[in-house]
Amino acid sequence: MKAIRVNEFGEPAVMQLEEVQEPAIQDQQIYIDVKAIGVNPVDTYIRSGTYPAKPALPYTPGHDAAGIVTKVGRAVTKFKVGDRVYSYRTVSGSYAQAMVCHEDQAFLLPEDIGFDLGAALGVAYSTAFFAMMHRGCARPGETVLVHGGSGTVGLAAIQYAKQLGMTVIATAGTEAGIKFLQDHGCDHVANHHDSDYCEAIMMATGGRGVDLILEMLANVNLDKDLKMLAHSGRVVIIGNRGTIEINPRDTMGKNTSIIGLAVMNATSQQLGEIHALLHAGLTDGRFKPVISKAYSLAEAAQAHHQVMQPGNNGKIIMMP
Repeated sequence: MKAIRVNEFGEPAVMQLEEVQEPAIQDQQIYIDVKAIGVNPVDTYIRSGTYPAKPALPYTPGHDAAGIVTKVGRAVTKFKVGDRVYSYRTVSGSYAQAMVCHEDQAFLLPEDIGFDLGAALGVAYSTAFFAMMHRGCARPGETVLVHGGSGTVGLAAIQYAKQLGMTVIATAGTEAGIKFLQDHGCDHVANHHDSDYCEAIMMATGGRGVDLILEMLANVNLDKDLKMLAHSGRVVIIGNRGTIEINPRDTMGKNTSIIGLAVMNATSQQLGEIHALLHAGLTDGRFKPVISKAYSLAEAAQAHHQVMQPGNNGKIIMMP
């Protein structure tokens, strides 16, 4: 089979499409014929060698994918051959024509959801729902600010917040992104490149501030975020690319909190709750991912370049 292999850390060009041996499965693992592959920013960090946890070289990148189960280990109880599934993590890497997952790393894909949309679910919706449900403790009636709302994690969070009955404020950096957010039901939208966007957000809340902020780029925004929080507000840090100086007093006067998040720390029970909700919402149409661009597996380098560009307004995927 063909798979992307990374033999050294570096720029996107280090990813090479190679003929590799099919991975073997163990007792609690499943073998998946991959139909579509999700591309995430974290994939680029790992490939570059800047991510704290580095895989042993060589490796096949990727976590998100959707496909059909073709083999099951003898201790597997959740799946059978022929099941349509999507993954949020893998054992062998998802940038391939086939992959192996532990049975706890995959979930059933509803019949009327295409594999392309399935590839957009795992990491993005796990991250967004973990941030909202378990780390940010979002509550009906609260106001949430989703920074970078036009990305896949942002869109998943917006869909969750709207179903919960929250007031949703979101930011984007392009006119197309602003329209994208408006079309997806945000109550207020701001361009985070505008010098007065924080004032606009405060005005939208009547000066009260927001209860919950989902932060995709904390090294740029965290200092401003703390000043926009309402009393007992929370910032959940989903993304960060460097350091920032803040004044801790900005958290003290209003009893606000800064909360870190890494979806790999979610427990099996938490993930089960997240994906049970997601499955129900996919089935009845409450949740629906959006595909921005699709590439071939041979175009993995282009996909890695694109996923780091602003204004994608949806998920970058690859087709094996």
